[in-house]
Amino acid sequence: MTARGRFITLEGIDGAGKSSHVEFLRDRLRERCANIVVTREPGGTPFGEGLRAAVLHHPASALAEALAMFAARSAHIDAVIGPALASGAWVLCDRFSDSTYAYQCGGRGLEPAAFEALERLVHPALQPDATLLFDLDPALAAQRQAARGAAADKFERERADFFRRVREAYLERARRDPRRIHVIDAGGELGAVRERLASALRGALA
Repeated sequence: MTARGRFITLEGIDGAGKSSHVEFLRDRLRERCANIVVTREPGGTPFGEGLRAAVLHHPASALAEALAMFAARSAHIDAVIGPALASGAWVLCDRFSDSTYAYQCGGRGLEPAAFEALERLVHPALQPDATLLFDLDPALAAQRQAARGAAADKFERERADFFRRVREAYLERARRDPRRIHVIDAGGELGAVRERLASALRGALA
């Protein structure tokens, strides 16, 4: 019987730089498992990518956003994450349910009970084996976003107080689940961040 793979997620506010480390992490994980599936949320499937476009670019209530995120997540788990883990592959996912908690509960004010009900419905028995949370002051994150010069989605256009709430929701979740969520200082030079990331990864996989 094939051993279940491991599920590793990346989290952080917009501008924290988590997506820039995906290839670095994939290479590190290949030292442990030859088959690494890299994916993202919202998205990961054609259905999920369609919902991603809607959520990122059209106004909606906090509940409507959360429902769309979990609908995309359900399809993602069924089509990508679940089969990959069952085959023994390791899954590296850019965002998962912690993002919905941070952005929709922390940022938008959605009641945590609504989030918890959706989480129980969509993935009652699935949580990441390890989550790498890239933590950065929202002011520095905004500077990085501006320097990129890319067109901003509706979340990236939010004000600083929104990202402060999102950041605190992430850190609150990390305090409640320190064995799973590993907080990484995402400030400073790329090399320094990657040294911290490599150290956190070793701890997460120990």
